[in-house]
Amino acid sequence: MKLVCFSLRSLITISFLGICLICSTPTKAQDFPRPEIDIDNFIQGLFSVQDEDINYEDVYETLFQFYRNPLNLNTANREDLEALFVLSELQINSFLKHVNTNGKLLTIYELQAIPNFDQATIDKLLPFVFVRPAGLYIDARPLWQRILREKESNYLILRYDRVLEEKRGFTPADTNSQGEPNNRYLGTPGRMYARYRVSHRKDFSLGFTIEKDDGEQLLWNPGNNQYGMDYVSFHAFFENQGRLKSLAIGDYQMQFGQSLLLSGGFNVGKGAETVQTIRRSNLGVKPYTSTLESGFFRGAAATYQINRFELTGFYSYNLLDANVLINTDTLSRTEAFIQSFQTSGFHRTATEIDAKANIGERIVGSNLLFRSKDRNLQVGALFLHTQYSKELRRTDRIYNRFEFSGRENYNFGAYFNYNWQNFTFFGEGAQSKSGGRGAVAGFVSSLAPNVEMAMLYRNYDKNFHSFYGSALGEGSRNINEEGIYWGIKIKPSKKIQLAAYYDRFRFPWLRFLVDGPSQGYEFLVRANYKFSRQVGLYAQYREESQQRNQSNNTSNIDFLATRLKRNYIINLDYQVPKILSLKSRLQWSTFQEGGGPVTSGYALVQDVGFKFRRFTLDFRFSVFDTQDFNNRQYVYEKDVLWAFSIPAYNGVGFRNYALLRYRFTRKIDIWLRYAQFSFRNQQTVGAGLEEIQGSIRSEIKAQMRIKF
Repeated sequence: MKLVCFSLRSLITISFLGICLICSTPTKAQDFPRPEIDIDNFIQGLFSVQDEDINYEDVYETLFQFYRNPLNLNTANREDLEALFVLSELQINSFLKHVNTNGKLLTIYELQAIPNFDQATIDKLLPFVFVRPAGLYIDARPLWQRILREKESNYLILRYDRVLEEKRGFTPADTNSQGEPNNRYLGTPGRMYARYRVSHRKDFSLGFTIEKDDGEQLLWNPGNNQYGMDYVSFHAFFENQGRLKSLAIGDYQMQFGQSLLLSGGFNVGKGAETVQTIRRSNLGVKPYTSTLESGFFRGAAATYQINRFELTGFYSYNLLDANVLINTDTLSRTEAFIQSFQTSGFHRTATEIDAKANIGERIVGSNLLFRSKDRNLQVGALFLHTQYSKELRRTDRIYNRFEFSGRENYNFGAYFNYNWQNFTFFGEGAQSKSGGRGAVAGFVSSLAPNVEMAMLYRNYDKNFHSFYGSALGEGSRNINEEGIYWGIKIKPSKKIQLAAYYDRFRFPWLRFLVDGPSQGYEFLVRANYKFSRQVGLYAQYREESQQRNQSNNTSNIDFLATRLKRNYIINLDYQVPKILSLKSRLQWSTFQEGGGPVTSGYALVQDVGFKFRRFTLDFRFSVFDTQDFNNRQYVYEKDVLWAFSIPAYNGVGFRNYALLRYRFTRKIDIWLRYAQFSFRNQQTVGAGLEEIQGSIRSEIKAQMRIKF
């Protein structure tokens, strides 16, 4: 048997090298054209639990960069394979063992010979990877030449979108009861966006992003921090330049450990992928390209490798939005302070503009990471110091008693990852200046070829202050929470996949609108059935229980009531490759507070997609009916490249859209999108300055991408 395997491998080797000698080109090497992927569908598979708080732009960016600059399996390490969220621990170990035993892959077809790699896994993996023999086609050109001649990912995106109906914010200003004019938007309707980027994965990335939101001004006034477009972001990022593993100048983000202190990039959390997305990877320093105007660093960061150690140092100085208040004491001394930061990124009214860039934030820190020779063990230590130019004083509320206040904070922590057989153990612990501590620990495992499991425990003190962390949790921040998560995924057959998670949590201290210690749970069950490569069906049930102050309480003392929400989804996909795709989806929910009445809501959605030569057309026809705001339905919608739409279907009405993509030339793509809400029994849509008279809210969007 060994002789037969050796002979077969020798034959493959000779044939492959012969093809390379005959057909080789210095810039391309691919066994066959990589299959196209619908990244929207891929994301929906990970994010079946839609949430308006997830940064989908970072998710899309990471996936699209993998697709445009695929991973060479012959240079991939464990962290690279984990970041794809496709392979289980057993499959990663099988791949690494195969390479260690037999040497580098000769062809992508060799994946079929690796134990525990089934066809469904290979199909998911192919769009993001390729095989190139080590030592062949190494690009030895100077860095500046590689940048100037980059063709795979060198593009400019221009976008414009707006709501067609007039919002109240754009109407003439009326006056309040004191005769003062009310706020109105100072800028023009419509959102403008431009983005340029030239990059190559694991080599370099340079670019900028500029944006003007709906209602913001196009104005050049540096004294008021206005530079044409309201938001300007830029970066220059380099990787693998000898011992210098990474260097970021401009806007960047970082992720180390389990994201307890520093989080950036592709963090999924709880969702349809119940196992692999629980663990976070050491992504290190990455460029920041999102239009979210908070939560990133601006300055410089670098990672330098010394043997098996990687040392990262970073510095950031950024201006944050906040309303500055003035306090005058009995001696007529005045001091400026703030009560909270403004993170919406909107600068449309005089009030919002006054809050722009009022606070300076200075951050300095370092990270030391050790990797064992076999890369099965990673241990790291992290420190960062944060200082604000003005003091933060929280509003005097009992739930704010342990929140951060002052001008200075520091954090230090340690983390580890250890791979043992088919288990990956991970954890991180940290402490803030207040003395509060946070900890997260767990494991991901492959118990059998068709069974995966994950468990995670977390405990964040009520006075633990981490401003840039987003470790797994039920709350929006890693503070005042304890919980345990369990997830499992089973594949009884090639056509069936079952997934589930259960998360139990409690909040020891008070929170906003929760006047007492509280607790809750959340669980999800999902079943997938693949009739064929073209037809797939899944059903999903999710239940969430939390405690909150009783609504409409008339007594002098607030008391907690349990809020129970149940969500149901049935989804059917049908695809004729390269021609037609159909997606039918029914989702509904019920909600109950305390012993009160049960309310409900639903959305029925039909998606149709066509591909014809240079045209791609996507349509949605949907109807929804929700009894109250608690039953609003979040439904992922297809949008133009690097734009995301997950609106809340709330009320009674219809939601429809049409999306056209036209490949004008090989280097120019054009997108046009029209979407509309049509409500029943409503005289207005929206509230405040976003209010529209009538029952229709429609929007248009146009985008062009130019490749260089």
